[in-house]
Amino acid sequence: MLAELIGRLGEVLEPEAVITDPVRLRTYECDGLTYHRATPGVAVLPENAEQVAGVIRLCNEYGVPFVARGSGTGLSGGALPRTDGVLIVTSRMRSIVEIDLPNRRAVVEPGVTNLAITEAVRDQGYYYAPDPSSQQVCSIGGNVAENSGGAHCLKYGFTVNHVEACEIVTPDGDIVTLDRADPGYDLLGAFIGSEGTLGVTTKVTVRLSRTPEAVTTVLAAFENIEQGGEAVSAIIAAGILPAAIEMMDALAIAAAEAAVACRYPENAGAVLIVELDGPSAEVERQFALLSQICSKAFELRVAEDPAERAAIWRGRKSAFAAVGRISPAYIVQDGVVPRTSLPEVLAGIDSLSREHGIKVANVFHAGDGNLHPLVLFDDTEPGAGERAEIVSGRILDLCIEHGGSITGEHGVGVDKARYMPRMFTDADLDTMQLVRCAFDPRGLSNPGKIFPTPRLCGEVPGVRKGVHPLVESGKAEQF
Repeated sequence: MLAELIGRLGEVLEPEAVITDPVRLRTYECDGLTYHRATPGVAVLPENAEQVAGVIRLCNEYGVPFVARGSGTGLSGGALPRTDGVLIVTSRMRSIVEIDLPNRRAVVEPGVTNLAITEAVRDQGYYYAPDPSSQQVCSIGGNVAENSGGAHCLKYGFTVNHVEACEIVTPDGDIVTLDRADPGYDLLGAFIGSEGTLGVTTKVTVRLSRTPEAVTTVLAAFENIEQGGEAVSAIIAAGILPAAIEMMDALAIAAAEAAVACRYPENAGAVLIVELDGPSAEVERQFALLSQICSKAFELRVAEDPAERAAIWRGRKSAFAAVGRISPAYIVQDGVVPRTSLPEVLAGIDSLSREHGIKVANVFHAGDGNLHPLVLFDDTEPGAGERAEIVSGRILDLCIEHGGSITGEHGVGVDKARYMPRMFTDADLDTMQLVRCAFDPRGLSNPGKIFPTPRLCGEVPGVRKGVHPLVESGKAEQF
């Protein structure tokens, strides 16, 4: 069926927008989580919503699954392609359609990078608040799919808090608009963070924020991570709401130093990056209080200008990629815990690291308890990958045990689907899949993601008996 579909893609796209060459297809075999790989059956490069809709209608006609992909920076395998399906790559849809400053909004196509929105309005005193570490390259379509956050989500929230409308192509090929202002159910809220399982984004209306009057960026170096954790709790308890509170441990600092020479204080067991923004008087008051709270820091560094501010952030923004300097392979995790549980969970991660002989570098959004442990291993060493997987999974178990979640901003994708039953009951998962069935009754839109055992639409909810039809046909894997 896929071969027949490929033969008809010329009805919708220019020939050069259809990729079938096996070598070129390998470009798209994984996202930022390289641990999972699959070569797509075919990749297409549409330039507008009508072409996306045309491709999806063909997929429906032939019963072929499809997966949307933006810049490919995701970290959960959410854009992992299907070998028997179509990969819809939105990188050519990168126009900023409209900037409406009086109403503080912009309309952009899904291939526009996160940072490009800020660059387009910076001179007018505006910016786009969500800022994933990959904001220079990650695209808005992917941000919508994963409900991306970033360092400043503590104060400003996630993508869902900054999107007012989305034009989407539904799984059956219709072009519709989901608008925050529409009465009735919040379908836009359901769509954002659905990881491509409810359709493909073709246009996004984002909310623009005014550039703060004042910004103060502080780097505090502590002898150990416990002192840094105490400072985080004290900052929040004091009523300060920073734009960002980020922490890195010694191993993550060493990696960043090797990669980008960020020149953080030597011998730091942990560094805390705190950014304050808002009216000048408020920022000054908060900084005075912050200085007292961080009295245990052996060095307090304050950025004097934008260049120094960028230098402080350079190490944190490069942390994930930088770990490649000190480890041949690694797994990025994304658990969330209440702030008060940070010391216990970090101690638990350290214990797991020592028990299994696997190093773990910790980088996290300390203000909202969003951990990004980097589980390091040598993939040429027999059994090392398996031990890393065990440590990675047990870190998520720790998060759940302490009242947290298996993901904060990276999504579930294919990587964490097997952990969903540890957090949700069968009834919970059935209810979620009924929502998916309402959008995608044929199960063609990014199948195999989020849910460990996909439900066929039309099945009666309840405890499953026997082998699931998708497992039997080889289209799904049961963990």
